[in-house]
Amino acid sequence: MGSSHEITKLYEAKRFNSTIFDASNVAESQTLSLPYRLLKPARIEPNKLYPLVLFLHGAGERGTDNGKQLKYLPTWLASDENRRTYPCFVIAPQCPADQQWSSGALSDSTSQPLGEMTEPTRAVIALLDNLVGHNPIDPARIYLTGLSMGGYGSWDLAVRMPERFAALVPICGGGDEARARRLVGLPIWAWHGDEDQAVPVERSRRMIAAITAAGGSPRYSELKGVGHDSWTPAYTGPDSVLPWMFAQVKATPVAK
Repeated sequence: MGSSHEITKLYEAKRFNSTIFDASNVAESQTLSLPYRLLKPARIEPNKLYPLVLFLHGAGERGTDNGKQLKYLPTWLASDENRRTYPCFVIAPQCPADQQWSSGALSDSTSQPLGEMTEPTRAVIALLDNLVGHNPIDPARIYLTGLSMGGYGSWDLAVRMPERFAALVPICGGGDEARARRLVGLPIWAWHGDEDQAVPVERSRRMIAAITAAGGSPRYSELKGVGHDSWTPAYTGPDSVLPWMFAQVKATPVAK
């Protein structure tokens, strides 16, 4: 994908370019207006539906500037090469500075019971519903992924509505292992560095073990010698998750 310097230059060049990412806000309540960016396929053909990637950023990209959340995957998917290879919609909402995609401490090494859905995540669902209803998006190819705080948020949202997504790619996050059974039928590929000092690697290990014990077949890549930044190899490395993710399609329910 290129050096970190090239990635930074690409991010800086594209992050406020409205011809690449549309910018807007979604109002979930009287107290929250969630900024988001939307990438559309470079060319939308008539009568064709496109996949959608919902990306949940990490804690460092929180705020109200409606730009920082484009770091990493949204910027990488906006490259000319990826737009040709993976024509898709990309939603990148931005969480407020004092809130999270999921409840609970991000550094705990043990599972936490699923609490009330956070207000930013409620806004994300409203945004998803609105965009799917007004764009040529294939409901059988909606992919959920996130990193760090967004990895937790991805596990959280997938447990609440596993039927909504064609694939889940949680990176260096953790979830409620007691609810793992709900994820048995969802294609999952989780990633984590074994030297992560921010989010304990045990969180991914335990989620994968719980889903497997419940009868699922999740994929898991634990990266030896890698710290918190497991998302760069996950999204851009030689064994990138992207080809696998975009190949996932939800089965069509059989009519009764």
